[in-house]
Amino acid sequence: MGAGIAHAFLLKGSRVIVVERNDEAAKAAGERVTASVAASFARGIVEGTEQEVMARFGVSLDYADFAQCDLVVEAVPEDQKLKTAALTAVAKHLSPHAYLATNTSSLSVSGLATSLARPEKFLGLHFFNPVPASTLIEVVVAEKTSEETLTAARHWVSGLGKTAIVVRDVPGFASSRLGVAIALEAMRMLEEGVASAEDIDNAMVLGYKHPVGPLRTTDIVGLDVRLNIAEYLEATLGDRFAPPQILRDKVAAAELGRKTGRGFYDWN
Repeated sequence: MGAGIAHAFLLKGSRVIVVERNDEAAKAAGERVTASVAASFARGIVEGTEQEVMARFGVSLDYADFAQCDLVVEAVPEDQKLKTAALTAVAKHLSPHAYLATNTSSLSVSGLATSLARPEKFLGLHFFNPVPASTLIEVVVAEKTSEETLTAARHWVSGLGKTAIVVRDVPGFASSRLGVAIALEAMRMLEEGVASAEDIDNAMVLGYKHPVGPLRTTDIVGLDVRLNIAEYLEATLGDRFAPPQILRDKVAAAELGRKTGRGFYDWN
């Protein structure tokens, strides 16, 4: 997600720096962004030259490099402690005018804000995969998010050529609650032998005009990510979000979707 967010801002003229946890992750992030920008130029959808765009991009291991940024978007995995630690560390290096956002798809934005000295300049910016192609960003307003911050967020979303939906900070927001509910029911149907993964997905693609079916989407998002979200929603909203056993079994078997080569589909 971080590479996709960087890509989206780069294509619209921003200067972007990605900070990663170690050399290996930094190298991989740089390669992902470089490859995705090159693919955009190959499709002829970007003005200028590839060299000009990549000249605005950098990768670092040091949060201090965020000091000149107007906006920092946290995109670490969906783990409350990990996100809180990252946000707290980043916030120490931001200038007074800078804004901070989390890309969480389900965790409480207000809860994440409790560790921050300036919660009024913090909110959720929930991007969707693949970020450059997606036209939606869910803007999540926390308890202490200021109107100025919300206005700035609308400006960023518009500048990226995307559409903002503004939601209150409730479990799962709007998109994750709906998306996870459909995906979990699709998993139960597969588990019960109602139909194959392909046919269940085709029901939503052909019958309801979804661009991608719920099981294939889960493979793209990551089964481990979907499991974490489902467990959080089960704890906060009740049994209707209880993860089916097929999801737990696949995660236990390291069948996490596209990133491991196998999930509900074979990606090898």
